[in-house]
Amino acid sequence: MSVDGLGNPLRLRLTGGERHDITQASALLEGYSFEYVLADRGYDADDFIAFILAQQATPVIPPKANRKVQREYDRWRYRERHLIECFMNKIKHYRRVFSRFDKLASSYLGFLSFVSTLVWLR
Repeated sequence: MSVDGLGNPLRLRLTGGERHDITQASALLEGYSFEYVLADRGYDADDFIAFILAQQATPVIPPKANRKVQREYDRWRYRERHLIECFMNKIKHYRRVFSRFDKLASSYLGFLSFVSTLVWLR
């Protein structure tokens, strides 16, 4: 999922439970103009960093501990990543989201879109 600077959702993508979220990361950002990309350590991949830099943006992603060359990142700006966590907390107030009653991914994504709309309307 991608959120804007206020913590409002912009785009949602589902992956299987066995898949890494980074497989959808560049697809979430396509079509947007941005100056910074904030993400957690799981998104520290050379291909994704190169994608961000190709967009003339700055990655604010802490490097993984097993990197041979540790990248620098803006620790102060990284604190704003809490907006993503706050959005996740907002949508988990809906029982249907956190317990995932829907059997089909399309139904679940539809309800996530509905809940995201409710977050935008707050």
